[in-house]
Amino acid sequence: PPPPRERVTPPLDKKAKRVVFCSGKIYYELDAEREAMGKEADVKIVRVEQMAPFPWDLVSRELRRYPNAEVVWCQEEPANMGAWSHCRPFFQTIFKDLKRPLDSIRYAGRKPSASTATGYGQVHAEEQAGLIKEAIA
Repeated sequence: PPPPRERVTPPLDKKAKRVVFCSGKIYYELDAEREAMGKEADVKIVRVEQMAPFPWDLVSRELRRYPNAEVVWCQEEPANMGAWSHCRPFFQTIFKDLKRPLDSIRYAGRKPSASTATGYGQVHAEEQAGLIKEAIA
């Protein structure tokens, strides 16, 4: 059998100002905007791809890694769809364990909506650009 994996503890980054959690392809747009704005040192992006079971240990590790950073969840789906409504209670539980205020995660994404998209390409592109900037800026 392979040898047991070592527990990797990433270095602390107390200078990071924001850590953006996301899921899916929006990561690439966030990364491109962060690079275009020259904020690689200030803004960290964490891509969460496993929603169930929720990766408590990994999310908690990343939050401990950036103790002074504002926490943001970014998604392109409306707030009442996508992973936000599923993940928010888990983040609050982790915040309680880390002694952070329970409401210290900020949402950057579309407002709640009955439909997944506006139906207009230009409006969709404007909304997308706005939520990306909101998450990174």
